[in-house]
Amino acid sequence: MKCKKTAIIILNWNGKDLMERFLPALMRHTPTDDAEIIVADNHSTDQSLAFLKDKYPEITIFPFTENYGFAGGYNRAMSGLQNEYVVLLNSDVEVTEGWLTTSVDYLDAHSDVAALQPKILSYHNKTQFEYAGASGGYIDKFGYPFCRGRILDTLEFDKGQYDDPVEVFWASGACLFVRLKNFEEAGGLDDRFFAHQEEIDLCWRLHIYGKKMVVLPQSVVYHVGGGTLNPDNPRKIFLNSRNNLIMLYKNLPKSHYNKVMVMRFFLDYAAAATFLVQRKPKQAWAILSARRDFYRKKSQFKAARAKNLKLAAGKTPATMYRKSILVQYYLCGKKQFQTLNNLDL
Repeated sequence: MKCKKTAIIILNWNGKDLMERFLPALMRHTPTDDAEIIVADNHSTDQSLAFLKDKYPEITIFPFTENYGFAGGYNRAMSGLQNEYVVLLNSDVEVTEGWLTTSVDYLDAHSDVAALQPKILSYHNKTQFEYAGASGGYIDKFGYPFCRGRILDTLEFDKGQYDDPVEVFWASGACLFVRLKNFEEAGGLDDRFFAHQEEIDLCWRLHIYGKKMVVLPQSVVYHVGGGTLNPDNPRKIFLNSRNNLIMLYKNLPKSHYNKVMVMRFFLDYAAAATFLVQRKPKQAWAILSARRDFYRKKSQFKAARAKNLKLAAGKTPATMYRKSILVQYYLCGKKQFQTLNNLDL
């Protein structure tokens, strides 16, 4: 049987209710003659598997015997696939007509593009960008992610201002199109992250291999967001903070690393102090615990850092923002992406 060009993989963990809500649109808007749908199940304890077998027998199920997290789950699901493209699709995403063919056609026409994301709008307010990706992702020189349409916690309304396809630093894992051969060449997702920021780390490595990441706003999806953990959840803060430090260690050249980490020391402690003032001690402790865990695990990433630095030859990706997004946001009042100075790339 001929392998289909695209595999769409939904990583599920106790997401029966989400699949009930969003699988109908996925089935309706996905040309199954050229794409297969796979649900990789991270050892759910709800009725997810029974629901899929009963309602969607045409969907392939990869049942795991434990929860491998976002990175580990997708790595295992993609192992052994022969498709040209793979879509990492969150279970809380509603796709729209043309979402797949528009993106695949773009990748077919641009062989230097390794990864792509659609425009991601909020499921709850479809005129507003969604936090996890909006219209393409960037990071600043200290490692803080932001997007076209979302800087820190400020979300813009979609007025067509970011409808041009552009090269970005990272494409969102909420709906990530990636060439399988490039994914494998870059080593896949780092499953030591478990969850959060692993797609940014992957995109950084793809940059190192000379590939591009783009956002294609002509393809549109709607994302619920926070489907697993609330943004203010201490566990989520811990994973984001720790993994961000690991990503910087793995990828920043020697000329930048020490300066960035000194500044991050002060910024992280300032963030923890802010949580304490807000009477959120668990969130403050999450940041401090993340720093401690980073230094405890740092040696595990020494080989990956050496490899990445050798390949990158001391360069950072051209799409990294050269200023501090915190300074621009809090001190300069620039809370919309279009007010940044041509990204200072």
